[in-house]
Amino acid sequence: MNTEYRKALPGSTLDYFDTRAAVDAIEAGAYEKLPYTSRVLAEQLVRRCEPELLTDALKQLIERKQEIDFPWYPARVVCHDILGQTALVDLAGLRDAIAEKGGDPAKVNPVVPTQLIVDHSLAVECGGFDPDAFEKNRAIEDRRNEDRFHFIEWTKTAFENVDVIPAGNGIMHQINLEKMSPVIQARDGIAFPDTCVGTDSHTPHVDALGVIAIGVGGLEAETVMLGLPSMMRLPDIVGVELVGKRQPGITATDIVLALTEFLRKERVVGAYLEFFGEGASSLSIGDRATISNMTPEYGATAAMFYIDEQTIDYLKLTGREPEQVALVENYAKVTGLWADSLSTAQYERVLKFDLSSVVRTMAGPSNPHARVSTADLAAKGIAAPWVKEDGLMPDGAVIIAAITSCTNTSNPRNVVAAGLLAKKANELGLLRKPWVKSSFAPGSKVAKLYLEEAGLLTELEKLGFGIVAYACTTCNGMSGALDPVIQQEIIDRDLYATAVLSGNRNFDGRIHPYAKQAFLASPPLVVAYAIAGTIRFDIEKDVLGTDQAGNPVTLKDLWPSDEEIDAIVAESVKPEQFRQIYIPMFDLDRGEAAKSPLYDWRPMSTYIRRPPYWEGALAGERTMKGMRPLAVLPDNITTDHLSPSNAIMMDSAAGEYLHKMGVPEEDFNSYATHRGDHLTAQRATFANPKLINEMAVVDGKVKQGSLARVEPDGVVMRMWEAIETYMERKQPLIIVAGADYGQGSSRDWAAKGVRLAGVEVIAAEGFERIHRTNLIGMGVLPLQFEEGTTRQTLSIDGTELYDVEGELTPRGTMTLVITRKNGEIVRVPMLCRLDTAAEVRVYQAGGVLQRFAQDFLESTH
Repeated sequence: MNTEYRKALPGSTLDYFDTRAAVDAIEAGAYEKLPYTSRVLAEQLVRRCEPELLTDALKQLIERKQEIDFPWYPARVVCHDILGQTALVDLAGLRDAIAEKGGDPAKVNPVVPTQLIVDHSLAVECGGFDPDAFEKNRAIEDRRNEDRFHFIEWTKTAFENVDVIPAGNGIMHQINLEKMSPVIQARDGIAFPDTCVGTDSHTPHVDALGVIAIGVGGLEAETVMLGLPSMMRLPDIVGVELVGKRQPGITATDIVLALTEFLRKERVVGAYLEFFGEGASSLSIGDRATISNMTPEYGATAAMFYIDEQTIDYLKLTGREPEQVALVENYAKVTGLWADSLSTAQYERVLKFDLSSVVRTMAGPSNPHARVSTADLAAKGIAAPWVKEDGLMPDGAVIIAAITSCTNTSNPRNVVAAGLLAKKANELGLLRKPWVKSSFAPGSKVAKLYLEEAGLLTELEKLGFGIVAYACTTCNGMSGALDPVIQQEIIDRDLYATAVLSGNRNFDGRIHPYAKQAFLASPPLVVAYAIAGTIRFDIEKDVLGTDQAGNPVTLKDLWPSDEEIDAIVAESVKPEQFRQIYIPMFDLDRGEAAKSPLYDWRPMSTYIRRPPYWEGALAGERTMKGMRPLAVLPDNITTDHLSPSNAIMMDSAAGEYLHKMGVPEEDFNSYATHRGDHLTAQRATFANPKLINEMAVVDGKVKQGSLARVEPDGVVMRMWEAIETYMERKQPLIIVAGADYGQGSSRDWAAKGVRLAGVEVIAAEGFERIHRTNLIGMGVLPLQFEEGTTRQTLSIDGTELYDVEGELTPRGTMTLVITRKNGEIVRVPMLCRLDTAAEVRVYQAGGVLQRFAQDFLESTH
C-alpha cells in the first residue's frame, strides 16, 4: 500500500489517499484537468496498485493513453438471481473440479463482497386487476423455482462473502440506488469511492450517484469475485453538457429516450460519459438515475454524474445515516470529486444536448433508440386508421401495458405522474380496455408506501394497475401468460398485437411471444395506452373516451401538471419510508450452515446442473480449422437473439425437452430461469422467432425464425437440430455477423450457448463490450473485419469452410482463410479482439473458469 500518499480525512477518524498529490507529483496541475472517471480510477491505483507500476499507470490517466492495461479493483459485485445464480453454479462446479484434482474446494470463494438480489424470476401470471396478484404471483414463483431457490439458499452459507436478498423485495438496481451503495466506502479505517460491477447491463443505474458501476457478464463478474483485478485500458471519456430546462409536462423517460437516440447517433459505444452543466444540475437523482440506467441502450459503458447537492439531498431522502451523508460530502469536497471541483476537467470530446428540445416521446417498435415523438405517431404510420369491429380486438391491440422496471420506478416523479393520470381518468369514468393485461411492478417496496401516503395507489388499482410484484417482470420478458381467449383470437386472426411498457428494452420477441412489437413509454403514457387499447391511436389527438356529461376526453385533459407532481413528491416521499423498508431487509439471516463445501446436485433438475466446462473442447482444445458457419447474421444481433429470456413455448426445443423431463407446461417458466442447467439453456441458443439467419434460404428467400442450414447437406432445419447434427459430427463452427454484434443484456449464456454448440470463432464487423468479454470468458475468439470489409463484400453464403491463422496478441492482426465451395481461397486480415494480455491468457486457458482452476492448483501445490 502506498502510504506516502495517505492523509487523514478532516473531521473524521478515517484516512484517505491524497490522489491529487500523487498525480501532481508526475505532472504539476494534472489532477485538475482529469475528468471525474479518471480521478476515481487514479484513487484506486494509488490505493491498490503495486508501487513499481503506479507511476506508469497514473501517467496513462494523465496522458490519456489507451495502449497499456492497468488493474481495476471494484469494491463489490452485485448480481441478480439469473446471472448471479449461474455465476455461483459455475463456482460450485469449479469447486468440484478443484476437489477432483486434489485441491481444497472450501478455499474457492468470492473474495470481493457479493450481493445477490432475487428479482428476475417472477412472471406476471396474475395481472394488476386481480387484488391478490402479488400473493398469487409470488406463490407461483416459489413453486416453479424451488430448485433454484434451494441452490441460492445453499450459497448463503456455503460461500464466504455472499449476501442474498430473497424474492419479493425489489429490483437489484433500485435497491442498489436506494440503499446498498454508500457512495463513499469506509473499510478498515480507510475511506474511498464506492465502485462495483454487476451482472446486468443496467448496473450503471447508480452512476447517477457518482459511483462507477458498470455492467459485466457473469463470467467477468466471476473474475472479480475471485479477487482478480479487472484489467482495463483507459476508456474514451466523453463529456455530455446538458443545457436548458425541460418543458412543462416532460418526464425523465422522455429525456432519456431522446438522449438514447442522440447518443447512439454520436457513436458513444464503449465510452464512459460524464454529464455536467446547468441542465444536469437541475435534474434530481431520480431523473439522473433514469438516464444512467439506460446506458447500454445508447451503447456506453458508464454514465456518470458528479457528486453535488442533489446527491446529498437524495441520501438524506432515502434515509442514509447522517454520519454517512457527512462522509460523502466531506470526502467529495476534499478529494476533488465534488461538482464545483470539476469545472476544469478536460475531455477529448464534448457533446451538447438541450433539455428544452425534448418533447413527449416513445421508442419503438423494436429498438430503444428508435425514438418517435407522440406528435408524429400518425406521420410515422404508427397511429394508423383502423376499422372498429364490435366484439373483436382492434388492429394494433395493446395486450400488455406494464408500469415496470427500475428505469422509471426508481423515479418518484414518474410513478406519481402515473397515479395522478389514473386518478383523473377514474374521476372522468374512463376504463382500461378488457383485452389489456395491465400491471404495476415497482422496483422497491417504498413506492407502495408513498403512493398510499398520497392516496394514489387505489387510483391505479381501479384502472387495473395494482402491484403484481417487486421485480423486473415484463421488462425482463416475464410478462406471463395471456388470457387463453385473447391469445386464441390473436392466433386465429393473425392479429398485430403490441405491448407498451415503461421498461428499457423492446427488442423483437422479448416482451411476449404474441406481442409482435413493443413500445417504451413513460408510466403515465402506459396508463393512457391501457385506456386507448391500441397502438393505432393518436395519443395526443384522439378521444380516449367521454366523461359523465358526454364530453370527449383527450390526453391533455388527464396529464398532470409539474406543480401537482412536485407537490405530491415533496409531501409524500419521506426518509422514514426507506428506513421502514430497508432496515429489516438488510438484517440478514444466513440460516443453517451448509453441511459441505460441495453442492449435492439434483440429477433430475432442469434448473441447476453441474456445468461441463472442464471437459474436452471446453477445456481449451480448439481446432480453428475446417469450421463451418452455424449462422450468417445481419447487423444489430442482440443477446435476446442469441439467448432469449422470455417464456418457453411447448413447440420450442427447450419446451420439448422440459416436457420429456416431466415438467408440466404451466411450469415451463422462462428461458432465463433455466440458465443454471446447461441441458435446458443450450436449447435456447438462437431460439428467437425473429432471428434472421441469412443461410436459412427457403424457396429463394431468407426465412425468419430459429433456423439454420446444415452444410454440406444444404438442408434448412430448426436451429437446435442443426446444432445437434454438428455436435454429433464434432464439427467446429464459426458465426459470421455484421455490426454491433451482441447488443443488449449482459447474459453470459449468449456466449455459453454458442460455445457448447461448438462455435470457436465469431467474425463480425463490431462487438458490444460486455458480450465480447463473455465470448473470451468462454474461450470463443472474437475477430473483427477491417473497415470496409463485410460478409457482403466477401460474398459469403454459408457454404464455405473457414480456418484462422496467426499469432494471438492483443489487438493483433490474424488471417481468416475462407475456402469457397468451388475451391477458391480468400485470405482476409482480421483484428483480434483479445484487447489485453489478460484476455489472451484467459482465452488460451479455455475461459475464465479454466484459467482460475489452473492458477489455483498451481498456487496450492
